[in-house]
Amino acid sequence: MTTSGGRNVYIVCNSVDEMGGLTRWADHIARLLAAAGHRIEIIGITPAGTRADYGAELPYTTRTLYTEHPPPAWRARRPWQHANLKARARQMKRDAGMRAAADELTRVFRAAPADSVIVVAQVWAMEWVALADTAGLPVVAMSHESYEATRASGRYARVKRFFANADRLLLLTHEDADAWAVDGLTNVGYMPNPMPLEPAEPADGSAKTVVSLGRLSYEKGYDLLLDSWARICGRHPDWTLRIHGTGGEEANLRKQAADLGIAASVDFAGQTSDVEGALKAGSVFALASRAEGFPLSLLEAMACGLPSVAFDCAPGVREIVRDGVDGLLAVTGNTRQFADHLDALLSDADRRAELGARARADVGRFSPEAVVARWEKVFDLVHR
Repeated sequence: MTTSGGRNVYIVCNSVDEMGGLTRWADHIARLLAAAGHRIEIIGITPAGTRADYGAELPYTTRTLYTEHPPPAWRARRPWQHANLKARARQMKRDAGMRAAADELTRVFRAAPADSVIVVAQVWAMEWVALADTAGLPVVAMSHESYEATRASGRYARVKRFFANADRLLLLTHEDADAWAVDGLTNVGYMPNPMPLEPAEPADGSAKTVVSLGRLSYEKGYDLLLDSWARICGRHPDWTLRIHGTGGEEANLRKQAADLGIAASVDFAGQTSDVEGALKAGSVFALASRAEGFPLSLLEAMACGLPSVAFDCAPGVREIVRDGVDGLLAVTGNTRQFADHLDALLSDADRRAELGARARADVGRFSPEAVVARWEKVFDLVHR
């Protein structure tokens, strides 16, 4: 069981403050566990590319193992490639850097109290933890994406290799845990993301705005959202689609909106640090992602009392949204169905209010208190 002073919990990520959902999760869960009496350190492998600001006074400590990003991994795939001396030298440098970084992890872990726990939130970071000496400390691994998304990516083989020997592998949903168990991993469990916001009051629902938040990337499906919006915005000329976020696809998306003739009804509002305010300035939330894990933005929208329209792109989405009860789901990529769902909500204020109120009530399943209680059980389990 946990000592009266709490545990040391080391959360190892690719980066401690990279802009994105995983580091938002790490900051949030670290704050929650710190508030529960644990001592938290977030360890990043490399410095962030685009940095996120989580504040000056943090209730946890951080460290980063590298001062600059290491070179990419390389190995000869054909006999003649062994003659590539530059590539071999880069790989030797990378290997030496990994050993040095792993040695630093070893020093941290050896100094840790016996009831400490190592939580590895990303499989790339696990490659360094696997090189370190973790003897006596349980390792809890995590995957923050769906089984299907991992299965279709280059991460699949690494998850099978590096997470198989973890004391516990936590997935975001029961469905994903079951899928990995069928695939041969016997150490799986389920841990949802905690609700990031707990607004005292919901949105008032008066704004004629559909809001969406996320990175402007292919995976987030904003091109699909624009196609859907183009189908219906002519029937709702007093409504606006407001997109909060930045990313590499922004120029393409702006051009797409112009080509579709809908630029006047689409507000590319940029990145926001006031997520609650951005959501409360809308009356409907849209999630058009092609792939997701357990989307924080969907939890945030529901906590603000917004009805959501989302593509049913992952178990995490349908774990959060119950179609027709507290939101509406469309077949992934079916922009006509997505548009029809938006049209239905924009046309019916009573339906928006009904689904929004139910969403705000239902999202309590993922309250911080409930998720922290689950973490305490995991900590006790791996220390038996």
